[in-house]
Amino acid sequence: MTLTLESTTEIVDAGGLQCRVWEGTTAAGVKVQALIVRIAVHKDADCSQFERELREQRPPSTDARAFPLRFVL
Repeated sequence: MTLTLESTTEIVDAGGLQCRVWEGTTAAGVKVQALIVRIAVHKDADCSQFERELREQRPPSTDARAFPLRFVL
C-alpha cells in the first residue's frame, strides 16, 4: 500500500501517547488519517530538508474522526 500524508496541527491522545494527526490518501484515492507518534530519518542521511518540511502543518480537515479499535496497531 502506498500512502501520501500531510501533517496537521492537531495532536490527540491515543492510549496515553500524544500523536499528531496526519491526513492523506492511498494510491487508489481512499482518504485516510494516521496517528503518528514518532517519525525519523536514517541516522546517516542529511535531514535538514526533512526538518524544514516537518515544520509545515495545516489545519485538520472537518471530516469526522473515528478510529475503530481494529485499526489501532
